[in-house]
Amino acid sequence: MKMHFSIPVSEQLLEKFGGRYVLYSVYLEGFLFCKVRYSQLHHWNEQLRRIFGSTLPAFPPKFYLAMTKSMADERRSQLEQYLQSVTLDPSITNSDTFISFFRKLQQDTFKIQTQRASLDVYLADGRNVRLDIQTSDTAERILEVVSYKMGLSRELIGYFSLFLIQDHSNGVLSVVKKVAEFELPYVSLQSMKESYCKIGIRKWYMDPSLDKMLMDCRASVNLLYMQALQEIEKNWVKPTYGQMQKLQLLQKASNKMKVKQFLELVQEVPHYGYIQLDPCTCDYPEEGCSAAVHVGNNEISCCIKSPGNQTKEVSFKINRVRCWQVTFLGAVTESKDQGHEQTLELRFEYNDSESWRWVVFYTKQVSFKAVKIKASGEMEAASQWS
Repeated sequence: MKMHFSIPVSEQLLEKFGGRYVLYSVYLEGFLFCKVRYSQLHHWNEQLRRIFGSTLPAFPPKFYLAMTKSMADERRSQLEQYLQSVTLDPSITNSDTFISFFRKLQQDTFKIQTQRASLDVYLADGRNVRLDIQTSDTAERILEVVSYKMGLSRELIGYFSLFLIQDHSNGVLSVVKKVAEFELPYVSLQSMKESYCKIGIRKWYMDPSLDKMLMDCRASVNLLYMQALQEIEKNWVKPTYGQMQKLQLLQKASNKMKVKQFLELVQEVPHYGYIQLDPCTCDYPEEGCSAAVHVGNNEISCCIKSPGNQTKEVSFKINRVRCWQVTFLGAVTESKDQGHEQTLELRFEYNDSESWRWVVFYTKQVSFKAVKIKASGEMEAASQWS
């Protein structure tokens, strides 16, 4: 999945021995990820260029005179575009030069040194797997360790991912964001400690038919089963009365064959395997609508309520979307529930009744909406960032 980096704000600070410099706040998927100086990015670009050559995008040039406000805004925008372009190439984002740079930045920003620590990774049933880690371990590394500890076959690890998850006091579950493979889960968790987030493991595909690829591994079947039960409990999926009776009978039997039958039956329930997002607003079919959104299986499924309290079920099919745009709106806020966060506008051009129109959502969870699902079921961003 391609990532949404943004640099919505910067601050001018004093050097230790005089002079000034600009510190840029880099956000990943709408949340503060790290802070960085131009000189650090410039040096990093030179390292990348020695490895990847002309495939890299142009880096914003140095200014040798004092910057005006408009020049500073232009540089911030150019650095943002540079990061967005660099992260389109998986050979770059998987490189040691990329990973080590952002590892150090993330640790330095939140003042967390490399040391041994414990990290709890939560399962969908509320249990946790406690891991002995280094604070500098990436999400990719931690996913490998927790998978090994649970007995998950190595070839199946790619079907799962780590997520930042928030349990609200009213029982509502929020899947805040997917943790990027190069991100440091321990540091990310500490940076959002006031929001009471936790790290969870969940499947990372939204085509229910892919469940069949995981049926020969006990650990993967258990993960699917726990997540399916959670989706029913949290009312993300709503079986009919008849379906619920059959599912409850299979759940009571609780043997391997019945679990697989349970998973086969639950696939028939609408929105099974989708991610339910936090309530948001949109301009479809008119301004000021609220929306309950499920994302998965080649669609963005919405229950939209108009300002006049009329409700409409809408399914935006991915194959009818021509392009995406994500735009940062307004100032960064520091929320008690979500830490440092951005309000983002996701707009996509949609073929609605044989005519093209722009549809706009206002949300913090862009990483789950701005996706297209390949035929193989792999998630990939399909966006033009602005």
